[in-house]
Amino acid sequence: MKVLTVVGARPQFIKAAPVCKALRARGHEDVLIHTGQHYDANMSQVFFDELQIPRPHLNLGIGSGAHGWQTAQMLMQLEQVMLRESPDWVLVYGDTNSTLAAALAAVKLRFPIAHVEAGLRSFNRDMPEEHNRVLTDHCADLLFCPTQTAVENLRTEGIRSGVHWVGDTMYDALLFFLQRARGRSTILDDLALSPKSYMLATVHRPYNTDVRENLHAILTALAEIEEKVVFPVHPRTRSKMLEFDMDIHALQARGVHFIEPVSYFDMLILEENAKAILTDSGGVQKEAFFLSVPCITLRPETEWVETVEAGWNVVVGADRDKILHAANSLRVTGAPPLIFGDGRAAEKIVDILEASQP
Repeated sequence: MKVLTVVGARPQFIKAAPVCKALRARGHEDVLIHTGQHYDANMSQVFFDELQIPRPHLNLGIGSGAHGWQTAQMLMQLEQVMLRESPDWVLVYGDTNSTLAAALAAVKLRFPIAHVEAGLRSFNRDMPEEHNRVLTDHCADLLFCPTQTAVENLRTEGIRSGVHWVGDTMYDALLFFLQRARGRSTILDDLALSPKSYMLATVHRPYNTDVRENLHAILTALAEIEEKVVFPVHPRTRSKMLEFDMDIHALQARGVHFIEPVSYFDMLILEENAKAILTDSGGVQKEAFFLSVPCITLRPETEWVETVEAGWNVVVGADRDKILHAANSLRVTGAPPLIFGDGRAAEKIVDILEASQP
């Protein structure tokens, strides 16, 4: 069986790693294509060594740009790749423009599509990602859902055929890589951090970075939190902080510890040992949940509603007062419920792909 895997950003490689590993372990051909939608300097050889996957067969090098231009460039190039490779399945992940472009190219060429992380809905149509995931789901032949809520979302939209609840491949990845991260990462010593002595923050979505008022409110709140805040700064966020003349030195003096983006292993260790996590990342919300760390979501909604319903996540948007209230009051005990599967999502996905070969 030949599978063409299309990814476009660092988090998608993490989601894909367990599936790529499972495919190759069973002797299947996995052709990994990186659209280059997001450039990430941390995607060095070390990154691929950590994930135990080879570098992509091809990097299209599309880069950033307007949504229409970027999607069109990927669509044109992916069409040629698919015609050349003639895969049995086109496998896509999540909700990026790369995901939508690959789905559109495949459906027009009549190559079967499998969508990992199908059925997620934020119900916020202002988010480009929401359109990407909805359209991809309606193109897909196999829909691999991380939760039962995702299955129900698809059912509500009339999608019942080819839908499978398999669990979350990010949970697979975390379970597999966490022990290695504990043995290899020195990030806590490097930053002179002790466990549960700090909060961890990540901000990268345009909703926050591209709106001066939102970015200012978030940074102000981070500076007013009593605990030290460790903040790996996304390149997009750093450029906007400079563009908006944010006083980085003043924020540092008030306890916000800005650092460069970190490796996957270092990020896992920072997440595991944080007192709480503040983020606008969907993936980091889930990893916080997996690691039993309270999460404060810096968005007006989340597609991971299960984490909120379980009490481990609170959605505050970019509201300074809500951020501070959550940081001072969010306390959770016990362990989160196992709603993202049993850590074998990748194996189940490959089982279904094998059983569903055209």
